[in-house]
Amino acid sequence: MTLDRRFIELYDDYTHRPLARRVFLERLMVLAGSAAAAEAVLGVLEPNYARAAVVAPDDARIVTRKVTFDGPEGQVVGYEARPKDGARHPAVIVIHENRGLNPHIEDVARHLATDGILAVGVDFLQPLGGTPADPDAARALFAKVTPDMMASQARVVADALRKDPRTTGKVGAVGFCWGGGMVSQLAIRPGIIDAGVSYYGVAPNTADVAKIKAPLVLHYAGLDTRVNATRPAYEEALKGAGVPHSIYVYEGVDHAFNNDTSAERYNADAAKLAWGRTVDFFKQTLAS
Repeated sequence: MTLDRRFIELYDDYTHRPLARRVFLERLMVLAGSAAAAEAVLGVLEPNYARAAVVAPDDARIVTRKVTFDGPEGQVVGYEARPKDGARHPAVIVIHENRGLNPHIEDVARHLATDGILAVGVDFLQPLGGTPADPDAARALFAKVTPDMMASQARVVADALRKDPRTTGKVGAVGFCWGGGMVSQLAIRPGIIDAGVSYYGVAPNTADVAKIKAPLVLHYAGLDTRVNATRPAYEEALKGAGVPHSIYVYEGVDHAFNNDTSAERYNADAAKLAWGRTVDFFKQTLAS
């Protein structure tokens, strides 16, 4: 099912701006022409977590578990996936979209583990009671999550992973959408990550870019006008500050092109290419 761009843009408004679901559904029905057509469109736009087990939790190559870390402001919780071989591996914090730590992000962690990385998907909504089952309820909570709150939790996890004998002692972060923007927020706070990969994340304040010491890889979707509007100034600031970075723009694809639970926006070719670049980058920058 190939959708009119107006449907995708409306859905982007709904997921990234304070647009009530009732209003979104009303506008969707007007665009679609009927309630039945709107329901069909919604079926290919919204995430389907039944697709979120590309790597099964019981995959023989990996070990998974729920983890907790004690921090100064309370427990930090997450989902860990690591290779089963017993060797030391790079460690990567996985930062979720604005839906919280859900089955898709757990699958991303497992995917990293199959590629030789110890990954921890952190629930950055834990200070607010944890990720709720209702995605709309999760989205509403993000207005209360500040970059400082997120960075405080990430620092706790990063400090623990550096001391973990199963890791190389170096820690990266990869994030998607909201999480992509938060990777940059971690990077402007020295001492948390050694490398970062952002997927379609909003840029930080360019005045802070000179604080970045970690190398970065930034993935952008060619059709993502909202996020891409922040890219040129960020790129210029990174160059001016001498920050090692690579920027990749995947033409003809939408925001969230890596999220395989959303049939309409997922792009297998772009996702595969970006993923390979991500894993190679982490293995180069986080090796012992």
